[in-house]
Amino acid sequence: MTRTLVLLRHGRTAWNAERRAQGHLDVPLDDTGRAQARAVAPAIAALRPSALWSSDLARASTTADEVARACGLTVQVDKRLREYDVGERSGMTVPEFAAAFPDEHAAWSAAGGLFEATEAVPGAESTDDVIERIVPALREALASVAPGETVCVVGHGASTKVGLVALLGWDRTLGQSLRGMDNCGWATLVETGAGDELRLAAYNRMAPDFTSAGSVG
Repeated sequence: MTRTLVLLRHGRTAWNAERRAQGHLDVPLDDTGRAQARAVAPAIAALRPSALWSSDLARASTTADEVARACGLTVQVDKRLREYDVGERSGMTVPEFAAAFPDEHAAWSAAGGLFEATEAVPGAESTDDVIERIVPALREALASVAPGETVCVVGHGASTKVGLVALLGWDRTLGQSLRGMDNCGWATLVETGAGDELRLAAYNRMAPDFTSAGSVG
């Protein structure tokens, strides 16, 4: 009787489509994102979650509200589930990022667009800082349901991925080979029954008829 953790990324925003860094800025879903949230809600409901948690940022909480209606659940909002704070990069497109912070952009490009490579941007949150806040929140969410039950957590692309990698106990460099989930894609982690160990059962599952534009946060 093991618990299951479903990690769902929020629907698309206009800034996702523009590849504009969102971070902690509260950007709403666009029309596509709202449609994605409506489409994914019954797919998550079919997993029969007993609890639903979400980042407090609107793009995640609005997605969670659609899931809540389909599941008959209330949403537990937790700001520890937020995306990386990208500091002074907030609101910038990729070309604007390159112009404002050429060295940091070069490091980011060389690393394949990983958030871990942007820690030198003034005000940006480090990966260690993100892990320190998000992993306890994810573990608390999992512990909030009984053995044999499922909890769904709605969050963001980069922070959810580093949280997933940390929960699995993977080396961070191994985690860098895992692409970020698409908007309204989800991953499923299942307890192994050996202490706090989890295994990855599914990654970047999508509701029918929707894929996502590349995005930042």
